[in-house]
Amino acid sequence: MQAARHAAKQLAQRGAVQLKSVRGMASDASSEKAHMDEALKEMSKWRTVTYVAVPTCIAVAAWDLTHIHEHHEEVPDYPYMRIRTKEFPWGPCGLFEMHCPDAEAGEEE
Repeated sequence: MQAARHAAKQLAQRGAVQLKSVRGMASDASSEKAHMDEALKEMSKWRTVTYVAVPTCIAVAAWDLTHIHEHHEEVPDYPYMRIRTKEFPWGPCGLFEMHCPDAEAGEEE
């Protein structure tokens, strides 16, 4: 029990010493005021950047989403693409292929 009290006392003393050293660093009022002025200036700058950037991003996104765009042309049928060694359980084409010449050929027959 005495060892625990002794350890608690030492810990409290160390904390008090560290607190005094921190207070000693911040005792210079002019540097503290300069730091606060710099922090306020930086905060104001980033607030302005935010007020400009957010509406700009929203406007660009709205413009991009409202304008009609053309879809890509069909990909050339290269011999090394879509190599099938066995058939899929759902049919001859890939699951998300929108245009499947194999399925259309099977429907025409």
